[in-house]
Amino acid sequence: MFSGLDPVSLALLLTAGVALDRLLGEPRRFHPLIGFGALAAWIERTCNRAPASSAARITGALALALAVLPLTALTVWLTSAAATPAQSAIIHALALYFALGAQSLKQHIAPIAQALEQQRLADARVLTARIVSRDTAALDTAGVARAAVESALENGNDAVFGALFWFIVAGAPGVVMFRLANTLDAMWGYRNARFLNFGWAAARFDDLLNLVPARLTALTYALLGSTSNALACWRVQAPAWSSPNAGPVMAAGAGALNVALGGVAIYEGSVEQRPQLGNGAEPNAQHITRALRLVEHGMLAWLLAMMLFALIWSVAHA
Repeated sequence: MFSGLDPVSLALLLTAGVALDRLLGEPRRFHPLIGFGALAAWIERTCNRAPASSAARITGALALALAVLPLTALTVWLTSAAATPAQSAIIHALALYFALGAQSLKQHIAPIAQALEQQRLADARVLTARIVSRDTAALDTAGVARAAVESALENGNDAVFGALFWFIVAGAPGVVMFRLANTLDAMWGYRNARFLNFGWAAARFDDLLNLVPARLTALTYALLGSTSNALACWRVQAPAWSSPNAGPVMAAGAGALNVALGGVAIYEGSVEQRPQLGNGAEPNAQHITRALRLVEHGMLAWLLAMMLFALIWSVAHA
């Protein structure tokens, strides 16, 4: 492991980070990512003065490095300069906790399912608008459920499995780098006049970091759902999706749930016809709940797999 942590320590720290996320949820005050978001916004305002210029991609790449590298280097220094192994372990566990979003994902999406079950469509639209960029004002019940399920599946990779993967690979520095890059992609990765060039480096760097985690996420969804259908949807439908990583994740997730996703969505007044994802029933409140359960069960499966690996490793090195 690049983190220098042995498998037993990794298993214990993974468990600690997940437990903190489950017990405490998203920090309501002084969340590091909120501060980073403010920093990223300032960097973008300062650097992105000529978004249409040929040099905007270079400027965006430099801005990406300015935002991510110093904080990642600081995390490396904090973990290596800790006075005791216990202090280093605390830094690793806290970094994973701040990067994980499993509980936050549930807190934001589960109320949508509850609102639909209670036939409060207007409330469900408002709740959905807080987590997606598409227009939700005219969505029917299936449209709201479709948006919520897609968000749960995609963010399962971004907020859970990607963070776990990079923590396993490189400890606190790895998960910090991943989460910062993912945040920049969410802020700068738009394909509009302002960000098409400037945000290119952030989007491509996030794609690179998610290349392996996204496929492990898709495999996790497939193994915990309708496996053959998920694998078939992944193979056939994912290549048609615009994102190289969201395609496998969402196609496999939709197939695992036996639900039909994709199709028409409205973004800033423009109608976008997206490729089909999955197959089967129209999405409803139960599919939202099942999608959240798929993410949660997948996270527990990763923890158990890491614990089993740590046990085998400790026996082999006894």
